[in-house]
Amino acid sequence: MSDEDDVPGGGRAFLVAIDGPAGAGKSTVSRLVAERLGFTLVDTGAIYRTVALAASRAGIAFDDDDGLGRLLESLPLELRQVQGGGQAVLLGGEDVSKEIRTPAISLGASAVSARPVVRSGLLELQRRLARSAEAGAVLEGRDIGTVVFPDADAKFFLTASAEARARRRYDELVAKGEKVGFDEVLADQEKRDRSDMERPIAPLRPADDAVRIDSTSMSKDEVVDTIVAEVRRRLAAGSSRD
Repeated sequence: MSDEDDVPGGGRAFLVAIDGPAGAGKSTVSRLVAERLGFTLVDTGAIYRTVALAASRAGIAFDDDDGLGRLLESLPLELRQVQGGGQAVLLGGEDVSKEIRTPAISLGASAVSARPVVRSGLLELQRRLARSAEAGAVLEGRDIGTVVFPDADAKFFLTASAEARARRRYDELVAKGEKVGFDEVLADQEKRDRSDMERPIAPLRPADDAVRIDSTSMSKDEVVDTIVAEVRRRLAAGSSRD
């Protein structure tokens, strides 16, 4: 039986929400989970990062609600699945998948995501992308299970210690040739954690019914296996009730 055979027919797409703080590995894990299950990946974090990049390029401050509102009215953003797995992020037809992963844009994404005008402006886009998935969708972000899809079929909250998350981010940046210090990355990590958890609109927190996974001492494959096993269990349970 293939992975796709696990997906029941009929009804709306099966929705998997994966939330957690920056650096927890959500992007990689979500991509691999989607590939294993044959689901569509909706990278909501990439959407907010693209807003931050577009605002930066347009000279719009991250707290300029009027400017951000105008920007969103005609934001030429597109998420495109690429052959072999993964997803490309396009801004006006330009592939900005790498540009949105810099430390500056990471902090910018945290800032714009705290603005009500941005969250409300992108909410329907996220929902539409997920609901249009043929089999199922995996969404990762900060508030998928609490705000975007509180009725998601399976919710996970992926985290790790601040030091572990900063170490992973540091290794990733060094591998890309960027000159950064670990203390700098850790400081940025802690700053973003505070911003995400203390923002008044949709603060970072696990949904009450989310499965919590601490990946501090887990491998990437172990995390993916845990999530896929739980999703398949729920899919099987749903099929048995049909």
